[in-house]
Amino acid sequence: MINTETRTSDRAVSLAISVIALAATVALLYFGKDFFITMIVAAVFAFILDPLVILVMKLRVPRAAATGIVIVVALMLVYLLSLVIWTQLITLSEDLPTYSSRINELVDKANDKLDDFEKRTVDSVVPSSLRQQEQQIQQKPQEAEKARRRRRLSAPAQLPPPEQQIQEVRIHNEPKPLITTVYSYAASYFHIVVMASFVPFLVYFMLSWRDHISRTFQKLFQGEARFVVDRSWSGIGESTRGYVLGNFMLWVFVSSVSAIAFFLLQVPYWPLVGPVSAFFSLVPYVGLPLALIPPVLAALAIPNKFKVVALVVVITAMLHLIAMNFLYAKIIGRRVRLNPFIVTVALMFWGMLWGGAGLLLAVPVTAGIKAVCDNVEWLQDYGRLLGDD
Repeated sequence: MINTETRTSDRAVSLAISVIALAATVALLYFGKDFFITMIVAAVFAFILDPLVILVMKLRVPRAAATGIVIVVALMLVYLLSLVIWTQLITLSEDLPTYSSRINELVDKANDKLDDFEKRTVDSVVPSSLRQQEQQIQQKPQEAEKARRRRRLSAPAQLPPPEQQIQEVRIHNEPKPLITTVYSYAASYFHIVVMASFVPFLVYFMLSWRDHISRTFQKLFQGEARFVVDRSWSGIGESTRGYVLGNFMLWVFVSSVSAIAFFLLQVPYWPLVGPVSAFFSLVPYVGLPLALIPPVLAALAIPNKFKVVALVVVITAMLHLIAMNFLYAKIIGRRVRLNPFIVTVALMFWGMLWGGAGLLLAVPVTAGIKAVCDNVEWLQDYGRLLGDD
């Protein structure tokens, strides 16, 4: 009897400790999100670029120099891509007034058609006597409002004293200092810029000191645990590269085909619309409606060509279905191997903790956790729970 009570008490204490540890971990992840997001983003880039560094090292280049070469090339590619996007945005900003007037014209036409349809429906359903009574009821408040407006306009305006007028004009026209304006705008993004500035340096040190970090980290463990750590680290790297590079390959494929199709259909801003639509297409669950927004808005600017809009919708939907239902499973699914329920829960959990960054990092972080569980014996049951086997 005493042994049973002792075991029950030990289990309760163990459960309480586990709950407290879990709550402390969640709180740490939430309040330290800037630090953890920065480290995880840097680790993801390091895992992606590591095979390229090894490839450059085969030319008998030291690891530090090979890392610098790879990072410089990667930054140049990012700069060229940003330059193309910036050029398209400048062109879009110049054409924005004409484009906005075209969209407003289409919206006005749609509203007119809806009003005509509503009027015809009401005329066919409501008797003429009731329509006349309704019009009279609607005219009474309008006439009362017009009378109040006439009285207000005819009344003499009460101006404040001259001293108060001068003070109000002085306050209204007093310019804000440039530094204050810039600081008030950039203050909310300052910590993001500061943390993002650490990413290139972290990536460089993670790659250039990779062997030293791996060797010293494994020395913290003894015997078989060292091999477990090595296998877990390799599993995290493979799953991360599989997810990120797989999504990148899908984005390149969908954006290339979309841009070519939009170019043939003469959709405005096709070099920008194609990649943006492809990027939105990769968003879990809501990718299709998000992917339709940029090309449809761009195609609406073409006068009197609603067939182009229909073709844009069909092409974008077909590419999304092909990419997410066939190519995704072949390129990404076999390496990540997370079941859909866990992916949904991971998106909710990490999105709740880290916002938009959590939504982007949810799958690679969860895949890394699964890689650790698959290689640690007493965690393998959790790995099966996360997986799709």
